[in-house]
Amino acid sequence: MSRIQDKFASLQSKNQKALIAYAMAGYPNDSDTISIVRSLVKGGADIIEIGLPFSDPLADGPVIQNASFQALQKGMNLERFLRIVRRIRKETEIPLVLMTYSNLLYHIGYERFVTIVKKAGIDGIILPDMAIEEAGKYLKVLKRLGMDAIFLISPNTSKERIRRIAGVSNGFVYLVSVYGTTGGIQKQFQRYTIDAIKNAKEILGGRIPLGVGFGVNNPEQARSVLHAGADAIIVASAFLRLIEKNPRSAINSKITLLAKKLKKTTISINK
Repeated sequence: MSRIQDKFASLQSKNQKALIAYAMAGYPNDSDTISIVRSLVKGGADIIEIGLPFSDPLADGPVIQNASFQALQKGMNLERFLRIVRRIRKETEIPLVLMTYSNLLYHIGYERFVTIVKKAGIDGIILPDMAIEEAGKYLKVLKRLGMDAIFLISPNTSKERIRRIAGVSNGFVYLVSVYGTTGGIQKQFQRYTIDAIKNAKEILGGRIPLGVGFGVNNPEQARSVLHAGADAIIVASAFLRLIEKNPRSAINSKITLLAKKLKKTTISINK
């Protein structure tokens, strides 16, 4: 099994859910990215999702788009991303998931791209714009190299399509909890989100974990999606906002504190 699959199995044995936390490579800079990941790990994150910025991040809301833009402005590229991942991997065995866009892989070549990110320490890849109908070559490469393919579903994804996506996914299936881009601020989730979680869980039937993201910003929202049946909460913009709004000296402590609060919900949900 991969590190991601091992992590979910370990958490299940302890009757816990997973906290998947996001960091943007190169935001606010390369060295701070590594410090932020350390803070997330210290706060109890189970899996780290690392964004490789792309010039046209269609699935991302303004918070992640801003982080991506700033990272690109400072020269973030694949080579520097790999250096960051290698540094993180030297310090921890925590599962690492890369989130980026298909064009970067297509430009470099699936085989070469996946080979080098796996060697650096990446365990799985999320491509929000990769449709399963176009993923044949990509999936063959990931399977051959032992990398997890993580696909997205949404509240209006049909039952049949969820089954098809689950059939080619490894690690977990990523449910986009709201319509639109990531990073929205809302006090509570709409009924359609809760229904979508329950529907997806029923279709997946325990064969693969379900992670829920796009709009999970605080422990109350985390509890809501976990009570509905999610196996993991995926939190991105809430951490990036802390970077935006706080002086550099306070960022790491605030990130650790938020991670601890969110992780606590994944431990207490079944108690």
